[in-house]
Amino acid sequence: MSQPIESIATPAQRYSAALDSVNLISARIAAPQGNQTEEQRKDDIDRNVKHLKIAVGWDIWTTEDLAPLHQAIASGEGWLGQNP
Repeated sequence: MSQPIESIATPAQRYSAALDSVNLISARIAAPQGNQTEEQRKDDIDRNVKHLKIAVGWDIWTTEDLAPLHQAIASGEGWLGQNP
């Protein structure tokens, strides 16, 4: 039987992964990566926004600053809304 995800990743590891999503959203909004299609760009942003929406709901956070996560969600959703 596999371990529950909670026992695999520490809050610090999860926060680091969430910040990776923040950075990816920011980078993809600024410009597509290499020869990435517009559809791939949208998918990258959408997938990472969804990840952050889940992450902010975890009950593991104590002193972590979640503002960058919320800002990235808003930026990603705004960009996706302008680029359907």
